[in-house]
Amino acid sequence: MSFQIAVAKLNSPVKDLVVAFTENGTRHIGEVDKDQAEVAEWIEKAGQPDLASEANIQTLNTTITSRTYLVNNSLTAADVAIYGALHPYFSKLQPTSYYAIPSLTRYFDHIQWSQSVRPHNTAFSVVEFDLANAPAPERKAEPPKKKEKKPATPATENSTPATPAAATAAAAASADKPQKTEKKEKKKKEPSAEQSGKKAEKAPAAAAEDSGEPVPSMIDLRIGRIVDIKKHPDADSLYVELQQIDFGEETGPRTVVSGLVKYVPIEQMQNRLLVGVCNLKPASMRGVKSFAMVLCADNTRKATHKDGKDAGIEVVLPPEGAKPGDKDDLDATPLSQLNPKKKIFETIQP
Repeated sequence: MSFQIAVAKLNSPVKDLVVAFTENGTRHIGEVDKDQAEVAEWIEKAGQPDLASEANIQTLNTTITSRTYLVNNSLTAADVAIYGALHPYFSKLQPTSYYAIPSLTRYFDHIQWSQSVRPHNTAFSVVEFDLANAPAPERKAEPPKKKEKKPATPATENSTPATPAAATAAAAASADKPQKTEKKEKKKKEPSAEQSGKKAEKAPAAAAEDSGEPVPSMIDLRIGRIVDIKKHPDADSLYVELQQIDFGEETGPRTVVSGLVKYVPIEQMQNRLLVGVCNLKPASMRGVKSFAMVLCADNTRKATHKDGKDAGIEVVLPPEGAKPGDKDDLDATPLSQLNPKKKIFETIQP
């Protein structure tokens, strides 16, 4: 089904909103044929009378859980059509109801406040959400995989059993040796009173910094710009932004290693704005220490990357007007360094 046919089936004012947003089908309808077909399918769903049924709402909530937008990780007419069609439904919801579908609520609120949508959104009132009192989501990191122990190898037929004489000789030899009954305990060096005082002062501060449930404000997300980049000398799949990602710090750019060679051409990485996780513990990757991580999104729905590279990974784009050093949340107080044993970032990431 084409875009024009799908839009023609919509009722006003959703139809008017989609037409205005796309400038009569000339923008935001998908860059390639596959995306355009998917956009048309979502617009057709937006025109169905049972879109807001309980089953479809739960399906949409699950579908949008790991996505920002419906098609190809970019704002399209599909998002605007679904937003407009769901507006009457969300307008009547009580907090307990939209708390039960957090992903769809987050998505709906994001679309209604989008700067690209607001100028055309005059027929739809803003739906206010009481997010301050929303229940905290349960976040659990995946447990580490345990290595299975190999079963003990049974004795083979070729194994030679010990003779009675040999067993008797071994027992006699062990009897001649004095047996140790207790291991000497190592004397622990007791800290001085001054050292004990310092440890007592530091302990409460360290416990308070990352105590409690992991929350997004613990992560130090900052805007950075790649000013130079090259491939890792010892790994074909790794880029080394060698001391050349500018996060707006007085100490200068950071060394960052990222495994994006198979996903993003080096020409697109040069001078690129990105979002970096800046309070991870520095880690060595093939002999080069990395002091941050480039934030990316997994878009495995795509069969192939539009540039011919392997599908799946895209660099997260900062908002318009962002500059190196900007933080995602000015009110947040991130930890100075994330404790890798607590898996804070792994628990919070989608």
